[in-house]
Amino acid sequence: MLRRRLMRSHNGMQRMDSPPMRTIAPMGRTRTLLAGLCATALLVALTACGTSDQPDVDPDIARSYDVSAIHKDEALAAMLPQSITKDGKLTIGSNLTYAPAEFLATDGRTPVGYEIDLAKALANLFGLELDVQNAPFESIIPAVGTKYDIGLSGFTVNNERIEAVDFVTYAKAGLTFAVRKGNPAHASVNDLCGERISVQVGTVGETEMYKAQDKCSAEGKKAIELLPYGGQNYVTTALVSGRVNMMYGDTPVIGYAVAQTDDQLEIIGEDEGVAPMGMAIAKGDEATVQAMKAALDKLIADGTYTKIMDAWGVQNVMIKEPEINPRTDE
Repeated sequence: MLRRRLMRSHNGMQRMDSPPMRTIAPMGRTRTLLAGLCATALLVALTACGTSDQPDVDPDIARSYDVSAIHKDEALAAMLPQSITKDGKLTIGSNLTYAPAEFLATDGRTPVGYEIDLAKALANLFGLELDVQNAPFESIIPAVGTKYDIGLSGFTVNNERIEAVDFVTYAKAGLTFAVRKGNPAHASVNDLCGERISVQVGTVGETEMYKAQDKCSAEGKKAIELLPYGGQNYVTTALVSGRVNMMYGDTPVIGYAVAQTDDQLEIIGEDEGVAPMGMAIAKGDEATVQAMKAALDKLIADGTYTKIMDAWGVQNVMIKEPEINPRTDE
């Protein structure tokens, strides 16, 4: 679901060009390509509970909330600047690998997820056609305001990102660990030193594991062996296959991944570090910021927001009202 991602650009932020997978050696953060773990392995792991019957309707598309009854709100549409409306589209940048927030349906081409449904509802309110453009996560924020009208890809709001873009929040999420069912490796969230842990590249979860890795080194303990991957599907597959002992990521995303593996995985420990998630808007574009907040206010007030979250089973990330650039304690 919601991606607690940390993106750094050339102005003091670390920019990752996102090789699909990299591994961290005990003495440093050396990038190496990992062989294996192909998409076929993922499909085997994540569809073990499937049947041979072919559904008439793609199940992921069927689960999506139908926003066709949401029509243009002239007052809201008038709030958007011409820079957004001139082409008749609301163009969003999103990394479609992060179920249930945004991912490709079973057909392999249709974007689905609760963030996609929110984007569809917003586009309808503004009388615009939604244009979802799939992109590497770390490339989205630098392109907001030029290539994309907004970035909607599970961005955790933090003070560093607020220096680069403006945010309007729509959800909140924490971080969670998962292990194989029964925890055969006896992994412990209370002592991560020496554990093999998979995370998604560019996420806050990855950053937090770097901090934990440094702490282990400072205490003279065995280093965490961290395996970052370019997509959550690979993160999950690494755990299912036994390549790692734990995986770490956003609570709703990890929960959804666990639910898709036919009882092969389980959550361990308590949620950590709940933080707001927000859509990224070009820095200083106050008109679009206010328009998006007003539109989200309406979706919350008329119940559409709740229905979308209910459809995807992510009621635990809901907020009562959107905020603009909420500062954090980090």
